[in-house]
Parts: sequence; structure tokens; C-alpha cells
Amino acid sequence: MGSRSTRPQSGRYGRPDSAQQSPGSAGRPRRSSGSEAAGSSYSDRSRPSRHAVPAGSPMAVVGHSCHLHHRRDSGRTLQRNNSLWSMETEDRFTMSRLMNQERDSSPSTPVQRALRALTIPLERLHIMKGHMMQAMRRGLGRHTHSRATLKMLPTYICATPDGTEKGDFLVVELCQSQVRTLLVTLFGDGNPSPQMMYKTFDMPEDIMQGKGEALFDFIAQCLSQFLADTNTPLEHLPLGFVFPFSCRQTQLNKAELISWSKGFSCRDVVGKDVVQLLQSAINKQELSHVEVVALMNDTVGTMMTCSTEGRPCEVALVADKGSNCCFMAEAHLVETAEETSGRMCINTEWGRFGDDGILSDILTPYDECVDEESFRPGEKRFEKMVGSLYLGEITRHVLIALAAEKALFTGSSVAVLKEKGVLTTHQVLEIINVEEGMAVTKTTLEALGLQPNEQDCSRVQQICRAVVSRAATLYATGLAAVLSYMCETRDMDQLLVNVGVDGELYQGHTRFEEILQSVTRLLAPECVPTLLPSTDGSGRGAAMVTAVAVRLEAQRREVAKVLAPLRLKHDDLVEVQALMRQEMELGLGQETHANASVRMLPTYVCHTPDGTEQGEFLALDLGGTNFRVLVVQVTEEGIRMASEIYVIPTAIMQGTGEALFDHIIDCIVDFQMKQDLMTHTLPLGFTFSFPCQQVGLDKALLLTWTKGFSASGCVGQDVVQLLREAAERKHHAGLKVVALVNDTVGTMMSCGYEDPKCEIGLIVGTGTNACYMEEMRNVGTVEGDEGRMCINMEWGAFGDNGCLDHIFTSFDRVVDEQTINPGKQRFEKLISGMYLGEIVRHILLAMSDKELLFHGNPSPKLFTKDIFKTKFLSTIELTWSSTPATRTAC
Repeated sequence: MGSRSTRPQSGRYGRPDSAQQSPGSAGRPRRSSGSEAAGSSYSDRSRPSRHAVPAGSPMAVVGHSCHLHHRRDSGRTLQRNNSLWSMETEDRFTMSRLMNQERDSSPSTPVQRALRALTIPLERLHIMKGHMMQAMRRGLGRHTHSRATLKMLPTYICATPDGTEKGDFLVVELCQSQVRTLLVTLFGDGNPSPQMMYKTFDMPEDIMQGKGEALFDFIAQCLSQFLADTNTPLEHLPLGFVFPFSCRQTQLNKAELISWSKGFSCRDVVGKDVVQLLQSAINKQELSHVEVVALMNDTVGTMMTCSTEGRPCEVALVADKGSNCCFMAEAHLVETAEETSGRMCINTEWGRFGDDGILSDILTPYDECVDEESFRPGEKRFEKMVGSLYLGEITRHVLIALAAEKALFTGSSVAVLKEKGVLTTHQVLEIINVEEGMAVTKTTLEALGLQPNEQDCSRVQQICRAVVSRAATLYATGLAAVLSYMCETRDMDQLLVNVGVDGELYQGHTRFEEILQSVTRLLAPECVPTLLPSTDGSGRGAAMVTAVAVRLEAQRREVAKVLAPLRLKHDDLVEVQALMRQEMELGLGQETHANASVRMLPTYVCHTPDGTEQGEFLALDLGGTNFRVLVVQVTEEGIRMASEIYVIPTAIMQGTGEALFDHIIDCIVDFQMKQDLMTHTLPLGFTFSFPCQQVGLDKALLLTWTKGFSASGCVGQDVVQLLREAAERKHHAGLKVVALVNDTVGTMMSCGYEDPKCEIGLIVGTGTNACYMEEMRNVGTVEGDEGRMCINMEWGAFGDNGCLDHIFTSFDRVVDEQTINPGKQRFEKLISGMYLGEIVRHILLAMSDKELLFHGNPSPKLFTKDIFKTKFLSTIELTWSSTPATRTAC
């Protein structure tokens, strides 16, 4: 608990002398007398409807709730955004009337000191907004959460309704002294007005402070009675539980109570899963068809209720007996939850803001008295300044203080005001809202046994307005902090967002929305909130949360079915391993080699580098749509390279062999000219990444094209000779090809130069392959048993003989059928970059067909072959893995 404001030393409130600070002014700069009229910024005449206030209209409440402008002249104008707002004359009217009523109208009168204590300057609101944003960040941090005043509790609500939700859903809403039960029928046609039946049950007061078991048994009994009264069929009924207390949620249907509030103190519940407690009580009522699937705060329910109006709502604010706000946060910032995808609704629990003393300079002695008399002193300091459970009490303590200073009720006993609860927030709102304000004020005070005169009534009205307007201003400050945080974390210049609002204070104070809009606009000018009033509390929203949860769970089950064939178990992988080992042995055998799907081709590379190699060499690398030419200098100091990449057009890939190799020679000549190598005859190594039967280091017969190549006249030919013939056609005599290797072999040799222990090469790119150093005694296709030879496995063809058919999915088969070589390179088509995008595209189409994606209406482009590139998968995976942790999406 933070330090408390300085109090006068005479009695509980006393009469401070002129040398003392006024109530609540500790730590704040004293304002000039010219601003004290701000405490009198309303007249008693009729006010416009809350929804009739246009943006940018004159708002006298601004001058009342905080000093947002300087007094320029008697006309009082407000400069904002380079435009002048003419203030209504009601402030001047009210002040002149008060001046006539009060003989002592100096700036130091007790009433004006009280009003000043309840007024917060704009600069202090900006500071408070900044503190709240810092508290939000701490509440979301994994390492700072435990010390944060704003707990920023994850709700595991990651989606808002899409209009397809359908079915019957139960809701149980635990209110202040009631249990509200609802049956909501959604039609799945986007209708924002579902069919609803509800019943409210009064809760005995002893239940609120009794055993937790008794509370949940009572809730379950209410639910049983409601179902009996509505003759609800005994079918499966998902239930949403609105539980307006701080909970630590780990799932949508699992939440441990952190603490009670609002007068509740049931035993044996804190630290327990309240969903399980309710489900157990429901089961005791033999309601086995009722399943609690979602728990939420009333604030979350409000947000979801307002999301059914045809516009998504991403923020909700409840201004009721308690106070709270929730909003849709970027999920990767919620470090306390196991979600990083999309957004998640966060319950701020901002009622605890200030429990660390950060609000001590704006707390008044009246707030301190209310806190001391509360159930838990020192806790929920912000809520005790703004919650309707406390506003009547704050007003009562102000009246006691003014009466003690002889500024109110002179000559009459005020003993009744010392009784807690005699003045309610409802009465305070009636005093400031109704047209006949003076008459209502007089009637209310007389009902308490007081004898007010006209001046007393006027002053009481001013105090009530100050208390309620301060609350509205503080609500606006909190909302501005949330909106600015959202705008900042979404990296937006301007945030346009809908805000659902509900609660006794919002509904009962005609100017609450006016203050909320104007102050929020000043504190967060980069944000444009649209306030959406909740039409029926949080009940419908709770049904929507439940419906969305049921819809998403059904979708997850369907998605799991679609993806199930792609999920290989450990036993499946062991079997694939055994099959590949079997095919490898067949490929190495002299008699079985011809029928093996894994060809195990000898490369005639019998040694790995030892680090003594030196010289200058040319290198060619052909393995896909790009062709690379390099010059490599190997010296004692290391390796230097220069290279250039050339594109091979599809027409050449699928044209004639002569055209393909002529294009390769053209690229070589271009490179040598750029590198001034035309007069040099350098040894050339040719990396040719296609299956070849190698019969020497510089002689290799092409077995088959892969990766989209189909150039004619090449299969069965020596590709080194094809290259030499192209050089002759192009009159390029300085070409000395000394070795042809597969890219896999090239990878192994390249890494082997850095580490002689490297004896395996693996390619996972457009295609896939592997090589390794095999003992010669195991290579039946080459004579000799001494030493080792690198074997090019050509494992891309693994499964071409049907041995992998049991792991092929329908998506794999479709992709294979649409290639230029159906039935070939089956293993490669399961795992390589040339095909993964196509596999995913067909999965997306299948999910869309089942209305699991894109509402069943995918983009026409998605039907285009190869439109979904494998690089998209890499980008998505990279983005996913760059978040704080890789986790399962909501």
C-alpha cells in the first residue's frame, strides 16, 4: 500500500488553517483560483441524450473533470487541434448562481477546497496514463508478472464470432447479489439478435460469505430450476460461466480464483478451479448433459456481446460496482500464456492499479476513509476511486468533512452520515442526472433525517458531480492507456477500434460517455474509439464465447482429421528407416542393383580433401532453374571465390538437349569474359544434380531428368560429352572438364575441406539427395575391395517401387499425378522444396472445401498450380519460430 495523502490535524477531517494543504492536494501543484470554477461546470437544466453528442461538440464536463484549458476570458474558449470550441454558458450561469448564494465565495472556502481535491489536472492524467501502460507491460511479462499491479490475465479467448455459430447455449452469470441464467439460441445465419430466455434468482446474503460449496450448489440449483421452468430438452448443452472475479486461467475452461471482491468471501475457493467446482455442483444436480466449456469475466462478456452487432469489438470497459477493462492483445506479447498466434483477449484487472502507491498524490482523505472502512484496506485502490460500490461512500465522507467545517447542514445533526452505506451511488446519480435536481437532492437528504437549505442542496449537487466526474475522468485515462498500448504494439499511426461499455455508472450517468470520449481524445489523440453500449449485459456475450469455443473445437477436430495422414508415428519412421536400409543394400548389390529404387551410384570419388589442395579452378553448378558459374582459388591462406548465377528459362529446361548445353556454354563464356579468364584453360568441375550412372570421374550417363527438366536427347548420354560437344559448337576450346559430381557429393567435399571427418553429404532443397563414403567391399557394382568410395544414393526415387505407398496421402498422390514424371522420385515429392508448396496448396483447398478455412470461399488464385510457393512455408515457419517460443496456435 502506498503512502497516504496528508490530512488536516484537527479531528478526523478537521478545519485546516490557511497554512495547511487542502484535502488531497499533497504532492500536487496548487492551482490558481481562476480554475476553481471548474468544480461548478454544470447547470441544473436538462441535458442532451448521451448518444446525441456529436464528436467535437462543446463539453462543459471537460472543465469539470480536469483542467484541460486556460481561462482566456469570460467567454471561455478551448483551443484544440487548431479549432476553437465555444463552451456553453452553463458554467458561468452555475458559478454566478453559486456566487450569489455563498457569502464566503473566496478560493479557500471548504466547498471549493473539496472540489479542488476531487479535480485532477491534465498533466497528472498524462502521467497516470504512462504509469498504467508501464504496469500493463509488466503484467504481460513472464518475469515481471508476479510483481505487477495490473495482472493482465490471459482469457484464452482468441477469436470473436463470425456469424456461423449455431445451437443452444446456456449461460450462468454470477452478479452482485443474484444469479442470472440464460438459454441462448444462435441460428448460424449471422443474425445479431439470437433468441434468449433468462431468469434471475436472488442470492441469500449468507451465501456470499459462507462455504464455497454452498455457493456453487446454489448456482447449480438455480440452473436446474431454470431448465425445468423452460422445459429444455435433455440434450448436450455447452455452458458459459460469467465469474466477475480475478482468476488465473490456463485454459478457456480452467481458472483458479485469485481473490474475492465485491463483498464475496466464500471459504475454500481461492486457489481452486472454479470451473471444476461448478461442474461438480452441476453433476450433483444430475444435469449430466450440461458441460461448462468456457469461463470469462463480465468485462469479456461485454466485449463479446458488443461483437455481435455486425462489427468486431476489441475493447470492453465495465463501469459498475467493480471496475475493469479487457482488450485484444497481440498474443506473442502475452508471455504468461502458451499462445503466440494472432490475438488474445486480456483481462487487465485494472482495479488493483495504485496498490503500489503510484496514485498516492491524487488520493484524497475521503478516499483514504473509504479504503479504511472497506473489506480489504490497501487493495484495489483504483477501483475504490471509480467503482459505483464506492462513489456513494466517497460522497458521504465529503459531506461529513464539510459539515465538520460548518459549510453544510449548519444547525442540524449529521450523525446519520456516519453510518456506512446510508448514501448510495444510485442516489448520487439521481441527484446529478434528473431535471429536477434541487428537488431530488432535498428529498434525498431529508429522507436521511437532514435539514438542508437551498444552499446545502446546491453544494451537495456540486460534490456529487465532482465525485462522479472524477470517476469518469479516471475511466477515460485507463481507456486511453489501453488504446495507446494497442496502437503502439500494432505499430499503427492511428487506431480505429470499437469499445463495448456497460455498468451502472455508464448507464446511470448521462454525461459519462461525454466525459469518456472527450478526455480519451485528449490523452490518446492517435486513437479513435467508437463506444458501443451493451444492450443486455454480458449474458449474450458469454453465450457467444461458448459458441465460438464449441465451433473452434469442432474445427480443430476436423482439421486434425485432415492432417492425421501427415502425422507419422515413431513406429512409422522406424519402418521407413528399415525399408530404406533394405533398398540401400539392394542398390549396392551387383545382381539386385537394377531393380532397387535407391540406386546407390558409385561416384569414383575415393578420397576426401586433406587440406593440401591448391590451385585455380572453374566450377559449374546445375541443379535447378538457376545455373551457377564459379572461379575458385585454393591457397594456403584459404579459399577465394567469384561467382555469378544465370537463369535457365523453362523453354530451355524442357526443350532440346543441344539448346540446354549451348545455353550453359554461353553462360560460361559470359562469366569468363567478365572475370578476364578467356585466355586461361582451367580445370573444371561440373556439379550435375541429376541421377547419373557414373563410369568414371569425368564420364556419367544421365539416367533420368528430375526437378522439372525434360530436355530431349540427353537421357542415356554422357553429360560431360554433351558439354564438350556444345563447347565445340560454340568454338570454345579452353574447356577442360576433369570431374563430374552430384551436388550432394560437392556438398560433402566442400565441408570435408574444412573438416576431414565429414563423410556424408545431404541436400534438402529444390530436390533432395544424400551421399556417403562406403567401404569398397560393400560396393558390388564396382570392382575392388580396398578403401572407400563415395556413393550417390539418389534417394529421391526411394518408394518408386511402391514400398512407401502406405504413407502417401491423398495430397501426395494428387501432386505426383500433376508432375511431368508421375510415379517417379516419390520420396523427393514428399519432402523437397519443389513440391511442399503444392502439397500445402491442396491441403488448403481441402480445408476450404470443408469450410475450415476462408469461410469456404478461397481466392480463385489458390486453384492455380504452383501458386503457393515453398518459400511461403519457409517465411511462415521463420516468422513463427522468431516469436518468444514456438507453441501450438489457438
